[in-house]
Amino acid sequence: MPELRVGERRFHVAVDSNLLDALLGQGVSVPYSCRSGSCHACLVRCLHGEPQDSQPEALTQERRADGWRLACQCQIVGDLEVEPFDPQRDGMPAEVLGVDWLSPRVLRLRLLPSRALRYRPGQHLVLWWGDVARPYSLASVPTEDAWLEFHIDCGHAGAFADAARSLVVGDTLRLGELRGGALHYDPDWQARPLWLLAAGTGLAPLFGVLREALRQEHSAAIRLLHVAPEPAEHYLREPLQALAAAHANVQIDLLTVDQLATALSELRIVSRQTLALLCGHRSTLEHFARRLYMAGLPRSQMFADAFVSRDEPA
Repeated sequence: MPELRVGERRFHVAVDSNLLDALLGQGVSVPYSCRSGSCHACLVRCLHGEPQDSQPEALTQERRADGWRLACQCQIVGDLEVEPFDPQRDGMPAEVLGVDWLSPRVLRLRLLPSRALRYRPGQHLVLWWGDVARPYSLASVPTEDAWLEFHIDCGHAGAFADAARSLVVGDTLRLGELRGGALHYDPDWQARPLWLLAAGTGLAPLFGVLREALRQEHSAAIRLLHVAPEPAEHYLREPLQALAAAHANVQIDLLTVDQLATALSELRIVSRQTLALLCGHRSTLEHFARRLYMAGLPRSQMFADAFVSRDEPA
């Protein structure tokens, strides 16, 4: 049986054991979320030995060359020594610039990293507060905002969301892996109709994408649809309506969950060149995608980023 080593600890595990499960089973603290290689919360560095990696493309060549692997995507095939990501040693410090409630359940967090961070609207970062980690999408635009902005849904229990309620200006968090994700704005899309469909805080990255599209003078129609549990949870109502008032090609639709089925049944694709970006929990995205497909939009023209909780299958 292969020997797995973490610091001074050594234990034997079955061949082909999942690395994340093996570590957790031995009481090693490794954060995780999606188990699909998307969130990058379960980073570990391989010091000796090499696991079998089912998703090597998930990390950059530079990160892989430094020994980093996603524990959820690795199987143990021989003796292996690893060290989990240490936010104090491996993370980038970021100061809390602002923390305020945009709605009864959505907390806005603004951070100033210790050095400039190159990112695109729609990407997401792993945030560390103490030993609690969680990936969150960026709502900011690097060319317009001096800070990194995140919208945290505190309506459901979660270790990071619970901890975030205690944050105050001046606190220091740590930033982990920056992940590309499926959502972005491509300048080549300028003349193509763009639909942005968001559920809950899935609005965060699409708000950044919308602003980036307008910054690049997107000329075709842009339609943003936001679904929330109740009207009070349309937490960006005013800035979205201000963008629509300032740009004739922008349409904003704010819907509650009860209105969703009717609204989706009325969706019509007016151009075969339409592109759709979807973000939110997986079940809602499936409704979005199914209706868009039935309306004539090919799957290849849909880009989706699903929020996956620990209790959901990857």
